[in-house]
Amino acid sequence: MTWSILGDGVTGLCVATALMQVGEHCEVITSDHIAASHWAGGMLAPYCEAESASAAVTEQGLKGITWWQKNIQTVHKKGTLVVAPVRDRQELQHFSHKTHNHQWVDPRVLEPDLADHFDKGLFFSDEAHLDPRSALAELKQKLIEHGVVFHSKAPSGRIIDCRGIAATDHLQNLRAVRGEMLILQSHDVTFSRPIRFLHPRFPCYLVPRAEGQFMLGATMIESQDAGKISVRALLELLTSLYVLNPAFAEAKVLETGTGLRPSFPDNLPKIEYQQGRYLINGMYRHGFLLAPVLAEQFIQLISTTSEVN
Repeated sequence: MTWSILGDGVTGLCVATALMQVGEHCEVITSDHIAASHWAGGMLAPYCEAESASAAVTEQGLKGITWWQKNIQTVHKKGTLVVAPVRDRQELQHFSHKTHNHQWVDPRVLEPDLADHFDKGLFFSDEAHLDPRSALAELKQKLIEHGVVFHSKAPSGRIIDCRGIAATDHLQNLRAVRGEMLILQSHDVTFSRPIRFLHPRFPCYLVPRAEGQFMLGATMIESQDAGKISVRALLELLTSLYVLNPAFAEAKVLETGTGLRPSFPDNLPKIEYQQGRYLINGMYRHGFLLAPVLAEQFIQLISTTSEVN
């Protein structure tokens, strides 16, 4: 039997990897639609997510970190640093009360290139990050090496729908949460871990990548708009970047982009079965954290229903 996975974003590739690892035959159906995971920050931050997510996200997210460490070579486990300017210290206190497994630190001891006005921060030492595009490319290459075929033709097997926001034709309660990002390059500033910058109106995050590159993004914008980034959003992101270190003023902006994260009303992912089709969706902003967990749950599900050979 062949499984036909619709979508080659993080969910589709994690499901394909899980199937391949139990000896199942599968194919991945690609499309021209750019998956939300293409624009992701790549933070594996289950403890930080507890600030606004349920305890299940933290618990399952820890399993997600372990999965990535087993399946790709490019996971960086250097923790997450959360900071706020002195005037917004209450935001940092609120974040501390909503989360756990952190410690108060002098942020400039961990990241000397932070601006002087960041005198207190929260350090989540057990968190990690990766480069989403490199991680997905690594998964895809391993799948191809094991005989998994990627194509855009009609599916030939049982369907596993991992199309993200494109699956609204089957999932009427799926909504979009817009994310806006930019990729920049600076050889004047060095950070070794993701930095979450707290702001009462426009919180954002900065994730270091290779060759002096950084991904700067914002999350949780309730919008179906898949259009280009707005001038206002770009100005606010760049202003936050300048606050982190004024030397970023000389950085080169390499790319801007927007993505629509697929989300259910409770912001938790689900596996559904409709008319002979499995649907794995609703990753919200936890795609890289929870997609591996949903993939493993799917294997358990079809095992109990005697679908696996």
